[in-house]
Amino acid sequence: MNTRRHLLTSLGAAALTLTLGAAQAQAPAPVTLLNVSYDPTRELYVEYNAAFAKHWKAKTGQDVTIKQSHGGSGRQARSIIDGLDADVATLALAGDTDALHTNGQWVPKDWQKRLPQNSSPYTSTIVLVVRAGNPRNIKDWDDLIRPDVKVITPNPKTSGGARWNYLAAWEFAKRKYGGDEKAKEFVAKLYANVPVLDTGARGSSVTFAQRNQGDVFISWENEAYLLEKEFGNKVDFVYPSLSILAEPAVTVVDKNVDKKGTRAVAQAYLEFLYTEEAQDIIGKHFYRPRSEKAQAKYAKQLPKLNLFTIDAAFGGWDQAAKVHFADGGSFDQIYTRK
Repeated sequence: MNTRRHLLTSLGAAALTLTLGAAQAQAPAPVTLLNVSYDPTRELYVEYNAAFAKHWKAKTGQDVTIKQSHGGSGRQARSIIDGLDADVATLALAGDTDALHTNGQWVPKDWQKRLPQNSSPYTSTIVLVVRAGNPRNIKDWDDLIRPDVKVITPNPKTSGGARWNYLAAWEFAKRKYGGDEKAKEFVAKLYANVPVLDTGARGSSVTFAQRNQGDVFISWENEAYLLEKEFGNKVDFVYPSLSILAEPAVTVVDKNVDKKGTRAVAQAYLEFLYTEEAQDIIGKHFYRPRSEKAQAKYAKQLPKLNLFTIDAAFGGWDQAAKVHFADGGSFDQIYTRK
């Protein structure tokens, strides 16, 4: 009897071992992705990554871990070109992602056609963050060239956000004062009021809010809301009369995902950005979602604005980069490092 019980127990244990072994053999191996992004997206992607990992696990049974890397958008693009093993790039502007094609064919030339809305699942804009109570009475771009105002903005040589800032100020001046020469004079006066150029938007945010430098910080809209949440009694922000429609773009980094075997999960990671669940997370973190449902939900905190596009005003990023940010371009001509 004991022998029979022992035999049955042994057979049961063996069957369980075989079942577990088969299940383990069928379960996909865990995978890790690296999302190389720009400065202010840290908080957005922390929540988004958790939502995607849960979704992917439920769909495929595979555990996925997403690592994040953040910095000035131009510098992040250069890091990928220099060998940073990014599976996806979620940079501040399409021009930085274009550099991944130009410098090493990391992505195809038509990368922006692979996802909806030119591979931009969310948008943003540029606003002016001021000290609480707005003691300098800053209302619009032309207040930033007054001699009594110090301006904080990052370096457009390294920061995508800084390029949006620069071009927003340029277009405002071009329309108000008439022509590119007047705009150049205006932007030169603005940068004469900049005491320090940080490499990225988050660094400038720290300079303004924590180090208490400057009277106004030219900021991403979502970064302004984050500062308001953290330093609500110290900062306010105002919307200028004209600003730029910023369209951060996302892509799989083809060379890396093909080498690592992560293309399927990396592609799904970017496609999930367009789902209603992700669009709600995007609005929650003060980016402007694409879906009508999320837009309606967050309409009060993300009001309709007078915005222009990079294509309409500057002929696209290639042209803007050549004229304004290439070596010897307008920025180099007007900015004298202190």
